[in-house]
Amino acid sequence: MIAVLRSNWTLLFGMLLLMLGNGLQGTVLGVRGAMEGMSPTVISGVMSAYFVGLLIGARVAPALIAQVGHVRVFAALAGLISAAFILFPAAPNPWVWAVMRLIVGFSFCGVYVVAESWLNDRATNETRGQTMAAYMLVQMAGVIAAQALLNFGDPGGYTLFVIMTVLVSLATTPILLSASPAPAYQAAKRMTLRALFRVSPLGCVSTFALGAMYAALFGMAGVYGVEAGLSIGRISIFVASIYVGGFVMMYPIGWVSDRVDRRRLIVLLCVCGAGAALAASAAPFWPLVAATLIVGGAINTLYSLAIAYTNDFLQPEDMASASAGLLFLNGVGAVGGPLVVGLMMQKLGPGGFFLYLAVLLAAVGAYGLWRMTRRPARQAEESAPFAPVTMAASAVAVEATREAVIEQIAASHGGEGDDAPPKAA
Repeated sequence: MIAVLRSNWTLLFGMLLLMLGNGLQGTVLGVRGAMEGMSPTVISGVMSAYFVGLLIGARVAPALIAQVGHVRVFAALAGLISAAFILFPAAPNPWVWAVMRLIVGFSFCGVYVVAESWLNDRATNETRGQTMAAYMLVQMAGVIAAQALLNFGDPGGYTLFVIMTVLVSLATTPILLSASPAPAYQAAKRMTLRALFRVSPLGCVSTFALGAMYAALFGMAGVYGVEAGLSIGRISIFVASIYVGGFVMMYPIGWVSDRVDRRRLIVLLCVCGAGAALAASAAPFWPLVAATLIVGGAINTLYSLAIAYTNDFLQPEDMASASAGLLFLNGVGAVGGPLVVGLMMQKLGPGGFFLYLAVLLAAVGAYGLWRMTRRPARQAEESAPFAPVTMAASAVAVEATREAVIEQIAASHGGEGDDAPPKAA
């Protein structure tokens, strides 16, 4: 791991700066929107636009890269992000913000694709798994650290938006200076949703629901803090706790998942997360933070767990198309998540935020229990290795992680690789 960090520190540092800017903007916009008198329903529409942009970017970015190259795409999209960030406080109108958020989501998708392509191109077969693990840690650390920056300015002014703009602008320097020519990114063809559902109904349902939950956390946590009457300092602690939980729990849960029936672990995490969400809905601040650590830990780790569980029933050569389908389901869920939670907060007050999460977690857990009656448990030694994947990662990082998993599978079969025997579904 030290060697990986030493050889990729410029790219990883640039990605850290990008995550600082992106992590800060989600919280700041939620707080600023509430200060501008926007209702939770209106803000939820603004937040949802970001995930619409991500979905569009996932389809358009490969074509842009093919036409003009990695460097130009990265520089152009980073410029769009910086421009949008500085325009948010200049035009505090929900329609303008929605357009800006769509542009930001589209641009960040393209920026991630380019940066992750360079990172993956630098990795070897021996270091790809460690490289992607380091990248996921940087993503989590960036979003967590971004919440501390909330205390360095007034969300009602310009300072925080300037900080976001500067962070994204600075991120281009180490990334572009360290960039080498990378192969053009080609999006993997999605497995049909019907075929994907036949392979893993639980993987499909949980991935869709997790997209809806993650989007609510990323876009509406700041709104919850304002509606609940939290100070700026406490909002930063509250939002950070969501991602600290995922940061702390990712690797222990991954270790356990390689040794037990993953469905049991999915159900257990859903039960714990739902219970913690219900407790958080009526808790004072510090118990709220403790409960949110559990909620965030459950949701952030469940995504990697759902992908690993789906891979258990796939041949290595089918994992790319299945991963593309799962990413699409996750993105569709993310578009609707903020809209639903915004409506619930409008009708039920700030407690609707945690009630929304509790209902979705309970639903996934109940479905997982039912699926356990429909398919026998797999032996732990037959399972695909767990690999950490954050929901902020683009298809490139997911694909690189998949390649690392295939290499582990090949090693476990004595180098058989794609010729390994299929797993019974």
